[in-house]
Amino acid sequence: MEHRRVGASGLAVSEIAYGNWLTHGVPGCVAAALDAGITTFHTAAAWDGGAAEAAFGTAFAGVRRDDLVLCTGVFWPEGPGPNDAGLSRKHVIASLEGSLRRLRTDYVDVYQLLRFDYRTPVAETFLALSDLVRQGKIRYAGTSEWTAEQLLQAHEAAARYDVPLIANQPHYSMLWRVPEAQVMPVGARIGVGQFASVPLAQGVLTGKYRNGRIPAGSRGAGPSSARPLLLPELLERVALLRGVADDAGLTMAQLALAWTLQHETVAAAVVGASTPEQVTENAKAAGVRLDLDVLTRIDQLLGSFVQTDPRLVWSPPAQLS
Repeated sequence: MEHRRVGASGLAVSEIAYGNWLTHGVPGCVAAALDAGITTFHTAAAWDGGAAEAAFGTAFAGVRRDDLVLCTGVFWPEGPGPNDAGLSRKHVIASLEGSLRRLRTDYVDVYQLLRFDYRTPVAETFLALSDLVRQGKIRYAGTSEWTAEQLLQAHEAAARYDVPLIANQPHYSMLWRVPEAQVMPVGARIGVGQFASVPLAQGVLTGKYRNGRIPAGSRGAGPSSARPLLLPELLERVALLRGVADDAGLTMAQLALAWTLQHETVAAAVVGASTPEQVTENAKAAGVRLDLDVLTRIDQLLGSFVQTDPRLVWSPPAQLS
């Protein structure tokens, strides 16, 4: 497993990180990740009512804490109350306390602000983070799906309150290259690296949705964000990537993950898995370098299906209900 530094920080993370948003109930995945040399793990307080964090807490029993980089985050609703969501000082601190209990740890390595909160001053959030840093409960701070302008606001507040802001986590894949125009250049300028989220485009880039068939139990079979991607024309283009992967000696999933890791600002590709075997195979994308011919073929095959509009971000509306 190869490791990279995050942004301008000294924190080293595994190039492949394991995220348990939809897969925290699958046994054996964390063990497979550790066996593959994965050291970086992503979760969030609101995922399945805290069950995702609790699953990590159980799985890491007996693992040396200093060998892990644990990332969790706050923003989404965790209860019915008016202060159970967002990035207010009250919610940020309360949410972290819950996360530490479920993760069975004294600190989180990267505490992520999972979306921009239009209702809370950025200064309020970062003052709370500053207190948590001084208390030793978080080591670094990060954001997720913040625009370039919002990242600049975060950078200013982080500098004012001495918060080590080192990471942002955007959706980023062969098909979704929205961060390249603004977010990644700004991140590079302010020392913020990228955790690439959804690098397999909800499984579409693995090639499993062949001939328009949706396998039972796959994300596309349910009310998933993968469904808008299941266009026959797009799936035909994705299927042609199999030849590119074969020529490179990779699976389609490994090709997609390796492509994501080619960008110099990406510290890690965060990916889940439905089986331990998938974790093992995904980890093999670490350290793979794709030559210009492979990258050019990918661009030619996907063509106009690649989304690059910087105005498109996976952000909530101004008012979070």
